[in-house]
Amino acid sequence: MNQGIKTILYPVKDLSRAKALFTKLLGVEPIADSAYYVGYKVGGQDIGLTPGGQGEGATGYYHVDDIQRDLQLLVDSGATVVQAVRNVAPGRQVASVKDADGNLIGLIQDS
Repeated sequence: MNQGIKTILYPVKDLSRAKALFTKLLGVEPIADSAYYVGYKVGGQDIGLTPGGQGEGATGYYHVDDIQRDLQLLVDSGATVVQAVRNVAPGRQVASVKDADGNLIGLIQDS
């Protein structure tokens, strides 16, 4: 079952500068704060900052129940795998594709 976009990740060049900006913008402190990820929860939405961004733009992640199945559905529909399924935290897997128009689509499965 597709639960819709519940997570948006922003790749950033300067994590501490982006953290200061998003903390002010969102009006809350991060719930996760590390050298590789700063995360916020606002109105049921997860907003994350990831270092090393070089203009890739934000990616919306669809929360799904079966990431392998949904990744294959996207590929079968003409999408190209950008990031194969990988574990990013205990019980959390992510993957991403580009559709035929070059739009990045992310998938997240929490188990």
